[in-house]
Amino acid sequence: MTAKARELKLDIERIGSVSAILTQPDNARACYVLAHGAGADMRHAFMDKIAAGLANRGIATFRFNFPYMEKKQGRPDQPAVAHATIGAAVAEAAQLCPGVTLVAGGKSFGGRMTSQAQAKAPFSGVKGLAFLGFPLHADNKPSTERAEHLARVDIPMLFLQGTRDRLADLGTLKPVVAGLGPKARLHEVEGGDHSFAVLRKSGRSNDEALAEVLDTLAAWIDELV
Repeated sequence: MTAKARELKLDIERIGSVSAILTQPDNARACYVLAHGAGADMRHAFMDKIAAGLANRGIATFRFNFPYMEKKQGRPDQPAVAHATIGAAVAEAAQLCPGVTLVAGGKSFGGRMTSQAQAKAPFSGVKGLAFLGFPLHADNKPSTERAEHLARVDIPMLFLQGTRDRLADLGTLKPVVAGLGPKARLHEVEGGDHSFAVLRKSGRSNDEALAEVLDTLAAWIDELV
C-alpha cells in the first residue's frame, strides 16, 4: 500500500514548535498519534518501522518530537510540557486526518506521558490508547506507582509487552492490567525485550516479532473502527 510521508511543524501553545511527520496511506481508516521514547526521537529506526508497518496495514501515523528532543537536550521534558505536546499532536492529527478513528500512545515514555495526559484531561476524539512497551518501573525494579493513573483512563487500552522487558515485569504488570477491567488488554510478545527484539535462539527474527506487534495493534484498532 502506498503511503505519503509529510514533514510538518507542530505548534504547541506557549511552548514553541517541534518537527512532526504524517505518514498517510491511501484511504487510511485510522490514525495513530505516535509519541517517541525517552532516549530516541521520532526518526529512530523503531519509529520508522512502526509507521511503515501500520501504513502497509492501512493506518496513518502522526509522529512528533518532544521539545527536549527537538532542542537536543538530554533530560526529558516535565510532564506538563509533554502533556501539552501530545495534546497539540492529537488536535493536529484530527485536523489532518478528518473522519478517521483516532488512537494515541507510543513507545515507552511517550506512551506513559500519553496515558497521564488522558487521565488528567481526556483528549477529544481519541478512541483508545496503545502502548508499545509500557515502562511500568525502573530497570529490573518492579513497582506499580507509574500505573496508578491508568484507573482514571476511561477508554480502551492495549499493552504490547515483550516477555523479557526489564521495565515491565509481567508478574507485576498482569495484575495491573487485570485490575483495569475489560477496557484494558495485554498482548505478550514471547521473548521480546523493551523494543520487542528477540534472542537468536528464539527461532524467529526481530522483524517477525515486530510484525506480530503490528498485526496485533492493527487488529485492535480495527475493533475500535
